[in-house]
Amino acid sequence: MSAGALHAQVDTTAVPEEEDFSIYENLDFSDGGTKRYCTSKVLDLSPQKLISLGYDVQGPYTLTSDTLGSRPGSEADIRASHGIRAGFNIPLYSRNSLIIQGGISYLEQRYALESSDPLAGWLNHRGLRSTTGLLTVFKPVNEVHFFIAQAQAEMNGNYALSTWQPLNTTRLSGTFIWGWKKNDRKMIGVGLGRSYRAGDLNYLPVFLLNWTAPSRKWGVELLAPARGHIRRTFTPRHMLFIGYELEGGTYRLSNTPQVETPFLHHELRRSELRFRAIWEQSISGFIWISVQAGLRYNFRFYTDDLPDNRDFFRGFFGDQPYAMENTIGHAPYAMVGIHLVSP
Repeated sequence: MSAGALHAQVDTTAVPEEEDFSIYENLDFSDGGTKRYCTSKVLDLSPQKLISLGYDVQGPYTLTSDTLGSRPGSEADIRASHGIRAGFNIPLYSRNSLIIQGGISYLEQRYALESSDPLAGWLNHRGLRSTTGLLTVFKPVNEVHFFIAQAQAEMNGNYALSTWQPLNTTRLSGTFIWGWKKNDRKMIGVGLGRSYRAGDLNYLPVFLLNWTAPSRKWGVELLAPARGHIRRTFTPRHMLFIGYELEGGTYRLSNTPQVETPFLHHELRRSELRFRAIWEQSISGFIWISVQAGLRYNFRFYTDDLPDNRDFFRGFFGDQPYAMENTIGHAPYAMVGIHLVSP
């Protein structure tokens, strides 16, 4: 249905009566007492993904395992590793003064190898899985200032979907950012995060920058140290990103009848840097596709023995010894995904 306006012929012979504007002197704007808030949107920012499904594959590399009890160290050639990735983000509450969003993600990594090494056996039998719940709050304070609070719970390990590991192996992370937004092209913020992306539990400074150039062809999307990309916008529905992501966590390694080791409660401290190029585009309305490729650079692949499932803080400068100091080679990788994005 459409609406329009009809214009009658104007009587040019009539003399309009002069209007007395003094009657408006004591009137205020109807929104004069309304508080204004900044928004979470930046011009030409990559679209928010509500539902995502992807497949990740890495090329061949070598796993070098440390000694484990009386077992000597060994090497295993991994022909490939691969797995699916799925994510769901749901707006729970959305007003000018407050936005709350919940999400859940799942990823798995399977390993194609043959070895009698205990660590290789752990990886070969079940691979690694990660299930994460996420809650994000964006709270504007006024037209310039805002804060972002994020809480995350991760269940990482070599569990099967039918046999979950104990709930006390859940690891908690969080981030708080205080930010400034002075225009629709720039948003910056600083804060502190509790994270397992580097493998171990760590507390790290956080820096946020979402920026679009005046030409609107280039931009930056940065949440350091987690990820950062330079964006080239060809059209609002065709974008190229060049950058990196720090990915990792701590994974419970539980014994199975197929894998017996002298230790029963190891956690794998896995962390990697992914240097990558990403192409994203709309294929139909709000359905987008993304293709990325790059280098998976290993940062940490150690294990700790945690018999009571309680983690501890080592940081970058702690001297607590690892149970196993393993290494894996760097490898090329590629990932393709399909997404339902926010309008």
